[in-house]
Amino acid sequence: MTVQSKKENKNKVIFTGLLALGVVFGDIGTSPLYAFRLCFSNVTGILPNVDHVMGITSLIFWSMTIVISVKYLLYILRANLNGEGGVLALMALGIDGKNPRETGGVIVFMGLIGAALLYGDGMITPAMSVLSAVEGISVATPEFKHAIIPISIIIIAFIFILQKKGSGKIGLFFGPIMFVWFMVLACLGLIWIIKYPAILMALNPMYALIFLFENGMTGYLVLGFIF
Repeated sequence: MTVQSKKENKNKVIFTGLLALGVVFGDIGTSPLYAFRLCFSNVTGILPNVDHVMGITSLIFWSMTIVISVKYLLYILRANLNGEGGVLALMALGIDGKNPRETGGVIVFMGLIGAALLYGDGMITPAMSVLSAVEGISVATPEFKHAIIPISIIIIAFIFILQKKGSGKIGLFFGPIMFVWFMVLACLGLIWIIKYPAILMALNPMYALIFLFENGMTGYLVLGFIF
């Protein structure tokens, strides 16, 4: 491989990574805007004390690690239909080679449920992310509190108008934005870790397990807020 080819491959990897930041990791990257706040909202009734903060932090870390590193990287990405992925592709793989009369109906039903959940997530997540981000205006300037919803609607409408251009253009547009956002998160996180290094104890999965066992169904409700 020539030096020019290596350079081209490197540029392709960087470009693909930038697209992935805008399309794939954009969903995960916006979760910090609302995840912690919802975990301690009136819906859960969980108080923001030290034990709960450590438990939820541990829950976030390990759930994200397991879902992304184990579920997606080790399993989901290996299950593809001629290079295609997603709920419907997995449904087709499940039906392939089986008697449709025996298992086809069940697998199709599960595929439809999965597709419905995906559509629901696609509708809820942008609204929560944008609304949570725009709510920051009211913190800086309370006079703009009445403009939060109109601004959120305009932003969401713009995103969906842009979406018809294709995932590539969306990733190209939001990739650099998400890169800056992740750098900001990393810097802010590092600053607070230096101030409160005890938070690193939350890497112990026992904090997450204790939180789930002590809070019962409320703990699983919090797990839903994380995603």
